[in-house]
This record gives sequence, structure tokens and C-alpha cells, in this order.
Amino acid sequence: MSTAARDATHSTIFKQMKDITFEQTISDQCGVTMNDSVEARAIAEFMSDKPGVTVTYQPALIRIDGHGKLIFKMDEIGDYLGREMTAEIFEVNTSTHYGRMVRVDDNTVILFGNMDDVFEYI
Repeated sequence: MSTAARDATHSTIFKQMKDITFEQTISDQCGVTMNDSVEARAIAEFMSDKPGVTVTYQPALIRIDGHGKLIFKMDEIGDYLGREMTAEIFEVNTSTHYGRMVRVDDNTVILFGNMDDVFEYI
């Protein structure tokens, strides 16, 4: 695991209440929260290299957040992990998500922050 991924100064989505501004807008964010595991760490480390992705480590959870959409390719994650990654293993490690999740095929899971982008898949 890279030290940058676990560095406490790494970007995080969490803010103190005094720093939060409430707006009447619709967010384009999407993300997953995963139970901390070997697979979840590999997914988080792999996704942290993608532009616009923020990974936040908590004691027992890992959050992966992005804007627009997050694309999880099981074969690419499996290559990084060093063993097969399936959409089923991905879903077992995902404790929750926000945005619309679409399993395109056995290799691709996409999370959408903009619900209109989902229409081509339904």
C-alpha cells in the first residue's frame, strides 16, 4: 500500500460542521463505502490513481467518492489485486453506495452521480 493512500493529510470528503455550506443544488457526486478488507484496499488504491476520485480511510471502512461517474472494471482491479475480482466480490465488499449503480456486464460496475446518464442503460 502506498504511504500517500494512508497519509492523514490526504484529501478527504469529511468536513467539520463549521465548514459546511448548505446549498439548494443537486450534487453530481457518487461513491461507495466498503468494509476494510484486502479486496477493498486494492479497489481503493487502484481507484485513487484515477482523476477526480477521493479515497478516505476510516478505522473499519473505506470510502471512494467521485463526480459524474465512477467506473469499476473487475479485470483491471483483479490485475492490481493479483487474483480474480468479480462483480459479486465487489458487491459483497460494498456496504453502501450513493448515486445510481449499474452493473453493465460481468466486468463493469458504474456509479452515476447524474441520474440522467443512467437512461442509456435502462
